[in-house]
Amino acid sequence: MSTNTQDHGPWPEGYARVVLDSVDSTMAEAARRAPDINGPTWIIAKTQTAARGRRGRAWVAPEGNLNATLIFKPEATAAEAAKRSFLAANALYAALAIYVSSDKLSLKWPNDVLLSGGKVAGILLESSGQGPFVDWLSIGVGVNLKHTPEGIADASFAPTSLAAAEGDVISPLDFLSTLADAYATQEAKLLRLGFDRIREDWLRNAARLGEVITARTGREDVTGIFDTIDKDGNLVLITGTGPRAISAADVFF
Repeated sequence: MSTNTQDHGPWPEGYARVVLDSVDSTMAEAARRAPDINGPTWIIAKTQTAARGRRGRAWVAPEGNLNATLIFKPEATAAEAAKRSFLAANALYAALAIYVSSDKLSLKWPNDVLLSGGKVAGILLESSGQGPFVDWLSIGVGVNLKHTPEGIADASFAPTSLAAAEGDVISPLDFLSTLADAYATQEAKLLRLGFDRIREDWLRNAARLGEVITARTGREDVTGIFDTIDKDGNLVLITGTGPRAISAADVFF
């Protein structure tokens, strides 16, 4: 998908890039810029002062790690827009596999990437819109490139970093070029082949597929065999009472 080149490597055609020294969060900045964007735009910041992750959790974002958000205006319902988390996960897997052996990587439902069993990257989606289609969608991506966050006591999976695993330090801008190109490829796949292909690619690299896992929904813990994700992106577990489709949960194994 790369057709033009910037200082940090090939960059996909039709995607803009905004580079900031510091911001409260790239997600918040994306929301502020949403009314004025004319095409898909990646926003990257060296540091974030109020980064956040899924379900409002704090996200530690020291300089040297990737803090970035893609904002764009897909012609999609809220449910269709939410499936972009799987596109982003596939793109992150492909980008990380440039720098580390792919057999060390896996995708944890709904939106994490694991490296040798530790969390190396996370994805956060936000959208806005009152009509049948979203007005805009932002995909926040945090990747531990240089630093392994410290002092995270409530993490389900201990954080790790690319540098800790491989010893190499990749600059955030270099990594973003790789990621942006991989994400553009995922959008092309979605357009031409549909979500089934995205789903198949995600499942190929899913952590603990076919094994017993637990999904904590906030109301209950559901334990069963991780069977698949369905056409809507729901986690499907085979339990003692039959299949269960789960739309939102934290996963443990």
